Amino acid sequence: MGTMRFTIAILLTLVHQTESSSVFVLKGQDVRLDVQTNITLEKDIDVLFWKFNTLVNVVKYPPKVTFERFKGRVEFSEGNFSLLLKNLQEGDSGPYEAIVSGNKNTNVATYMLVVQERVEPPVLTVDPVSTKSDPCNANVTCRGQNTSVTSSCNNSTCSQVGGESRGAETSTVPLLSVYVAGGSIICNHSNQVSWANDTKEIKTFCVPKFERDRADHNYAVIHVIIIFVACALIGW
Repeated sequence: MGTMRFTIAILLTLVHQTESSSVFVLKGQDVRLDVQTNITLEKDIDVLFWKFNTLVNVVKYPPKVTFERFKGRVEFSEGNFSLLLKNLQEGDSGPYEAIVSGNKNTNVATYMLVVQERVEPPVLTVDPVSTKSDPCNANVTCRGQNTSVTSSCNNSTCSQVGGESRGAETSTVPLLSVYVAGGSIICNHSNQVSWANDTKEIKTFCVPKFERDRADHNYAVIHVIIIFVACALIGW
């Protein structure tokens, strides 16, 4: 079982568009939001505002002012007008936009910020259903944070047979997935900022056919010997 730990801030690169960009951030981390077009502020006329949730002012420039709700939690760059949000919490999720206000209002950046917690480690259970003719099968269940998936697995692949396996690239719902890799069945639980997994080695329930046949043969031989010894003891 392992969990990837994210310990660096997410820095967004400059893009030349003003459409909303979805940004996923691990709770407690930082993120930098850049303006999405080249701008020059006309002296004594233009003022730039970073806003949260449309109506809440974060900072304005010039002069540089940080508004009460975000004091001590943001850094504004006078050079490139970027906004660094620090120690993000779930309540910081929502739309952020940069607007230049002057002779007219111009939107120069729009982001949809989603702050997510680290996913919990999942739990993988394996129920072997192997037979002599099919010695390497198991029904497995992967559980994590109020959802689960069930799959039928063998030594090379898993096929989902029930439950919910959510988690499109833009979804905020954690994704559960089950697959075979490196001789193990892996139950992976992830969102856009973290993941954790639980694994079970296939060999714990999958006996190669030649070994199973050899075990059956040895059992038959031992059974015959026991019968022979028993007959000899009773004088047959």
